Amino acid sequence: MSYPTIKCGVSEMPVVGLGTWQSKPGVVGAAVEKALSCGYKHIDCAHVYQNEAEIGESFAKMFGEGGIKREDIFITSKLWNTFHRADEVEAACDTTLKNLQLDHLDLYLIHWPIALVPGMDTLFPMDDDKRMFMDSKAPPFSETWAAMGETGGVEESARTLVSPTSISLRLKRFWLC
Repeated sequence: MSYPTIKCGVSEMPVVGLGTWQSKPGVVGAAVEKALSCGYKHIDCAHVYQNEAEIGESFAKMFGEGGIKREDIFITSKLWNTFHRADEVEAACDTTLKNLQLDHLDLYLIHWPIALVPGMDTLFPMDDDKRMFMDSKAPPFSETWAAMGETGGVEESARTLVSPTSISLRLKRFWLC
């Protein structure tokens, strides 16, 4: 089956994918399984959606007994806003990989271009008036991006696309447009 892709950098990303935002617990796993069974080649995930563990169970099932090859599926996830500091990036990526039951992602993005205060046991730290706590100590996005590049496992040919330093994201394919 052919499907449209965007050629960027060293990879091709399927332009149609299943988004998992606001997918309800107990439903998202079945949706992922159905999408993969129907030929979807791109699944979009994120830590903040709080459903990656259920999706991971479906990936394990479909990449095992389901007959779907992992290398045929493009999987995206995103670094959440409370993990922008360099010392938090690797643990955030590891959590995503563990929850998704994967050893790599095809694309790992900074979710939103804002940093929220970390360490408050919530993904949306707010004051009593429901105003989000922005992280005034957050590094520039270039430092967050560089820290994302130090989390382990990208193809050698993709490293120069991320930064001039020795980088190894847990990505097999990587693209920049």
